[in-house]
Amino acid sequence: MSMEKQELSDLKSVISGVSRDKNLSKAVIIDALEQAVIHAARRVHGPNADLEAHYNESLDEIELFQFRTVVDDVQDRDTEIASPEAAKLDPEAQLGDAIGVKLDKAAFGRIAAQSAKQIIVQKVRDAERLQIFDEFKDRVGEILSGHVRRIERSDIVVDLGRTEAIIPYREQIPTEKYKIKDRVQGYVLEVKRSSRGPQIVMSRAHSGFVVRLFEQNVTEIYDGIVTIESAARDPGFRTKIAVHSRDSAVDPVGACVGMKGSRVESVRQELNGEKIDIVPWDSDPARFVCNALHPAAVTKVIVDEASHSMEVIVGDDQLSLAIGKRGQNVRLAAQLTGWRLDIKSEARLQQELVGAKELIASIAGLGMMAAEILVNEGVKSVADVSEMSPRTLVRLLNLNETESEAVIASAKDLAKKNTGVVKSSQAEDEELFANASADPTKDARRGGTRGSDSDIVRNERIELFMELDGVGEATAHALADAGYGTVGDIVADAVEEVASKSGLSIGIARTVQLAADRFLQRSN
Repeated sequence: MSMEKQELSDLKSVISGVSRDKNLSKAVIIDALEQAVIHAARRVHGPNADLEAHYNESLDEIELFQFRTVVDDVQDRDTEIASPEAAKLDPEAQLGDAIGVKLDKAAFGRIAAQSAKQIIVQKVRDAERLQIFDEFKDRVGEILSGHVRRIERSDIVVDLGRTEAIIPYREQIPTEKYKIKDRVQGYVLEVKRSSRGPQIVMSRAHSGFVVRLFEQNVTEIYDGIVTIESAARDPGFRTKIAVHSRDSAVDPVGACVGMKGSRVESVRQELNGEKIDIVPWDSDPARFVCNALHPAAVTKVIVDEASHSMEVIVGDDQLSLAIGKRGQNVRLAAQLTGWRLDIKSEARLQQELVGAKELIASIAGLGMMAAEILVNEGVKSVADVSEMSPRTLVRLLNLNETESEAVIASAKDLAKKNTGVVKSSQAEDEELFANASADPTKDARRGGTRGSDSDIVRNERIELFMELDGVGEATAHALADAGYGTVGDIVADAVEEVASKSGLSIGIARTVQLAADRFLQRSN
């Protein structure tokens, strides 16, 4: 028996075997075989031939037919047949009819048969990839488990059994190291189709990974009694989650912690000891922010709805706790709550209030008593007074219309004179940097530590920024995380840009620029 006949013999068992081994339907295998036979036939009969292939189960073979049109004068033998020849095949054949002739596949030759075999392999591979894609496309947001197959350019390739997944370097926990064959779990970020098959991207740094781990370990979350309303993460170091219970009898924090901390400890073990703060969610934004800043105790919260920000006042002994190491606590709290947070100590607040009262009292027509009334109403600067309406001043200070207009005009003149005047002594700079602010739009999940620069370069930048007068470690980290590489870069941006990029307050950003400018002048 020839090699071609051996390859096409006992097709039924071949189809069943491939279907079983590749976990594909028999229809997919049969279609691949039919397409492969047609492709091989075109190598012999030309690209214009009208060919059809069908699997005959009773004969256990692929039957190939060529259809040609009945004509009087044959111009193309691949597509046309003379009427006398057609009459021999079908006595009732008429001009214009299509006559199908069964072809002998043995005439294809070794090259055609090899080509057919390649097509069968490719068709089966494509069908297998499509099936794998269909299997995983709806699993985005789930946790998958596998073993490390290899590490390519710092990316981890995970063996999931039927296919592979990748954990890019940016989606890894910076404190973890893996070796070949190590077991690894990951959160499915996306499933993409590509020419090489489905590409499954997993993450261990995403906040969703922590959420799914809690769902696996806390039955109340799995049952829907307790919900995780939001999560923020500095992968490898600290995570905050806000939880809420739909049943007043169930303590959401206690449910997540578990008996003697068993449940939260299971999650921490999977994350290699990452610190996890579980705080109660609250529909009141101010209370939620207070909870999110745990373990720091908050004294007062001033809400600014217009800018979607809050000024959080804490005791002097609570300031460092509220800010956290490298600003981590306030940054995660901002990400968790969605509010821009500005942390200030009580001493700093009192100092600002005294300064504000003195400035406002210097406005012609006002005195210290009027200034104190305005400050208690939330007015903090001369500029604020200049933007007030005369009617408001009449109501607050019991002035007449003319006196109110004169006060506002005086405030506008004074505000113009004070534009650009900033305290610049080192002691005052240090006081400004005693505060910290955080923007929820900044990516707290990465903590700004997983950019394209190496950790060594980033640390060098932080050390450079800490040489600026009054710049502390938290501010230096914020500048580095914002993408600033040199002191000149800070000076080149507008104050508003520095504040927006770094998450620092306008006051701190302005002082940073002054310090940077002095640094450059000394260097020159």
